[in-house]
Amino acid sequence: MEDPSGDGRTYIMHLPDDCLCHIFQGLRGCSDRVSFGLTCHRWLKIQNLCRRSLEFQCSFSQPSQTTLNINSYHLYRLLTRFQHLEFLSLCGCTELPDSGLNQLQYYGSKLQTIILDCCFRITDNGLSQIGAWCPSITSISLYRCNVTDAGLEILANACSTLMHVNLSYCLQISDCGLKVLSQRCSQLGAVKISCCSGITGVGFRGCSATLAYIDAESCNLRPEGITGIVSGGGLEILNVSSINWLGQGGLAAIGTGYASRLKILNFRMCRSVGDAAIMAIAKGCPLLKEWNLAICHGVGFSGWESIGLNCNNLVKLHVNRCRNLCPRGLDAIRDGCRRLLVLYMNQNPRISTYSIELFKLYRGDVEIKEEEIICVGPDWKDH
Repeated sequence: MEDPSGDGRTYIMHLPDDCLCHIFQGLRGCSDRVSFGLTCHRWLKIQNLCRRSLEFQCSFSQPSQTTLNINSYHLYRLLTRFQHLEFLSLCGCTELPDSGLNQLQYYGSKLQTIILDCCFRITDNGLSQIGAWCPSITSISLYRCNVTDAGLEILANACSTLMHVNLSYCLQISDCGLKVLSQRCSQLGAVKISCCSGITGVGFRGCSATLAYIDAESCNLRPEGITGIVSGGGLEILNVSSINWLGQGGLAAIGTGYASRLKILNFRMCRSVGDAAIMAIAKGCPLLKEWNLAICHGVGFSGWESIGLNCNNLVKLHVNRCRNLCPRGLDAIRDGCRRLLVLYMNQNPRISTYSIELFKLYRGDVEIKEEEIICVGPDWKDH
């Protein structure tokens, strides 16, 4: 390195920016990173250049006693300062309009994840801007946003590399938008459509084999929609808890062979599911490790017997508040399910203390827990 001072000595300020960035990345403690930026203007610039994520205190994951109203100007100042962001969470910025995303045209090219949960003023125009200026985006969360099928189509066409999409409570999204998303984004791995009343599931028909995670809680799924959901063949985690009436055999399509890789299945509060569907799934999904059947009152002895006989990889089973779990059904689970480690069970009116103690005597390797779990499986962004 040349010595600009001419005194023959080398100072740390003579180091180029890339070396200083490397030094900054090596700092582990948060206080050290903050102190780095307080040293001088140049080091503050290095700190800003190295920042890869930004999340406001109004985000639900960062609760604050102070209510912040993030507007377009705030976002402009921050995106100008942090120009190399890969993760941006605007969760809870309820008053931020579509125009607030304008700065993404200058600094959005490296963004991979954007969270817009409860950004009630973000519409299809906002999705259009993200599609135009964020070509590297792989994950987006639009929980409770006012977007439609048209905006979702624009986003899917522009960002074909999308892998994780959260559309929960997007009430204007239908199977049409879902079809475009599942067919244009060939790397799609996880989709959440919880409480989307306009979705029946048929939009997933012909989806990619990469689609491993679907959360369709409280949706108006139809039998043909269930067939569409499993059509890709790669599904590993499925949540259809609290779905509306499908009939006793409506979920049987899960066990027809297309979901043979399924590992986690949540049927909580699927009161209408019957023995026919349970038997089909128990036989057709041999890799199941966790099955939540809490409050599934339609499951009788034949269903429990089939689970005991066929679910040889089951590790966790939830049977909380199942009215038709009888002592014979509990015995079938006890005598089968050889890899079972945890049984979630409480408020089962037909199961006596004697039956429970007998279960414990024969299966000391199984822990019986009285707690009731609502959400099962890993986070949706892990797929």
